[in-house]
Order: sequence, then C-alpha cells, then structure tokens
Amino acid sequence: MSILVYTENWDGKFKKQSYELLSYANEIAKMTSSELVAVSIGKVSDEELKSLGKYGAAKIYNVNDDKFNTMSSQAYTKAISEIAEKEGAKTIVFANTYTGRSVAPRLAIRLKAGLVPGCVALPTSTSPVIVKKKAYSGKAFADVKVNADIAILTLNQNSYTINEDAKDAEIVAFNPSVSDTDFKVKTLDVMKASDRLDVGDAEILVAGGRGMKSAEKFKILDEMAEAIGPHCTVACSRPVSDLDWRPHYEHVGQTGKVVAPNLYFAFGISGAIQHLAGVNSSKVIVAINTDKDAPIFEAADYGIIGDAFEVAPKLIEAIKELN
Repeated sequence: MSILVYTENWDGKFKKQSYELLSYANEIAKMTSSELVAVSIGKVSDEELKSLGKYGAAKIYNVNDDKFNTMSSQAYTKAISEIAEKEGAKTIVFANTYTGRSVAPRLAIRLKAGLVPGCVALPTSTSPVIVKKKAYSGKAFADVKVNADIAILTLNQNSYTINEDAKDAEIVAFNPSVSDTDFKVKTLDVMKASDRLDVGDAEILVAGGRGMKSAEKFKILDEMAEAIGPHCTVACSRPVSDLDWRPHYEHVGQTGKVVAPNLYFAFGISGAIQHLAGVNSSKVIVAINTDKDAPIFEAADYGIIGDAFEVAPKLIEAIKELN
C-alpha cells in the first residue's frame, strides 16, 4: 500500500507548492506506515526529479512522453489511475490548483474513490479518512469522512509546512497505455502573460481595488512589491481587472485565483464577499481604506484608515530601511 502524490511541474521545474504537497503526503504516509510515491508528468530532468526525494518520496514515476508536455485532463487521469492501481494506492493527493481540480474528480470516478477538495489540515483519522476542509466560501470548516476504499484529497496552498525527510528516491520510467482518443482536447499554443511571480506562488501579495482610482496609480503598488522582494507580487480585485487597469491573471478572489499568502495587503479594496472568499486563507491581512466601515476591516488582522497614496509611500520608505 502506498500514498500517491501528483507533483506538478512548471516548465520542467518544481515549485514550493510541490514540496508542500510532498511534506503533507509524507506525513500521511508515516501515519499509515505506507510508502510515499510521487508522480511527475512531462519533461523533467533526473536531477530535478531527485529533488522530490528530499521531501519524503521513496519512488518517483516519471511519465516523459512528449504527448504529455501540455496538460490533458483525460490523458493525465488515465496515466495516474494506472500508477495508482499498480501501487495499490489508498490515498492520492493533489494540489488544489487548476490541474488538481480538473484531474482529481475524473480520477475519483475512474477509481470509485471519495474526493475531498480544498483540504486544510492532515486527516484526523486514516481508517476511515476524516479530513478538514473549508466550507461556505471559507466561512466555516467541515470534517469530511470518506466512505470509499480510496480517498483523493486536494490540498489548499499554504496549508502545510514544508518539511525535509531525505530519501534516495528511485526513478521509474512509466509509459501509460494511452491513445490518441485520450487527447481529444489539444493545446495548440501556450502564451505566457508575464514573467512575474504568479499570485498563487507569492508569499506576500500587494493588492489593489477600485480605490486605487486608475491603472496609472497602481505604479505605487508595483514599487512596493519591488521593494519587498522577489517573493512578493501585485494582485487586484475583480472590478480592477474588469476595467482593464490590471491583467486578469492578477485577479484574486472567489471568481479569480484563490490565494493563501503569508501576508496580504489590501489597498482600496472594500471587501466584497466574493473577494474575501478567495483571500481569507492569508496568514495575515492588512487593510488600507479611507472608509472605516468597509467590510475588509472585519476580515483584516490589521487595519489602517487612510489614503492609499499617503500610506503606501510611507510603507515603502520603511521597507527600504529594513532592507
């Protein structure tokens, strides 16, 4: 029996999110006296694959067929299901990303497994699996019991600490039995919107809302993010992206990217429920708004009632002094 974890790569490289996922799955493996097995799909070097062993993976299945270089949920599901059946996996873990949310439900149907999306903690029981997840747009928690023999979990970002547990991982080349019919949806081209840090990967987010007044005035937030460092980037609320003040890939919230940074600055964001549902997993929220009654203050750990264009320069000055 094994614990299976799908480790997503980006252009052949694993990110913090993959190591967090491995650390989480490795702890479940210890709880069940099981072996942690990682699955990598796409072109990744052996050296990069070996890095997964640093976080507990004893075995790594490497699917390196050129057909898998772009994501196809149907083909990925078939590949992972074959590995899961080969390993007798009773728990399968994904990150709660677009890929995880696309593949995990398909896999659950294929394996007749129970699916718990958006987990935020380790299972409190492994037989049966009982695990905590967010409910009601993050306003509550639910302890979900899996009645099926196999449990599939997707883990929310930043929900678990990265822990090293070095093992000399065995790399196993694997060729799933897929055909052209498994690639019904084809990706013809992938265009990167920006070389900037993705909002989902950032440890610190500097976000702006309509209170920033114009696209031009977002420059002060770009300056603040640059002053903080490479682990920080700029985000925005939906009205801002709808107005084309900022690109849509920076939109965070229930209808954008759900994020969980260590620190979230909200400049001129009123705090609509849809926005808060996507950011309330942040470890610390700092709200800056001229309206003392703005809903964002109810969710914030720290609040500053003031003009963003007066507060931001002072914060930038203080950050530069610290650096």
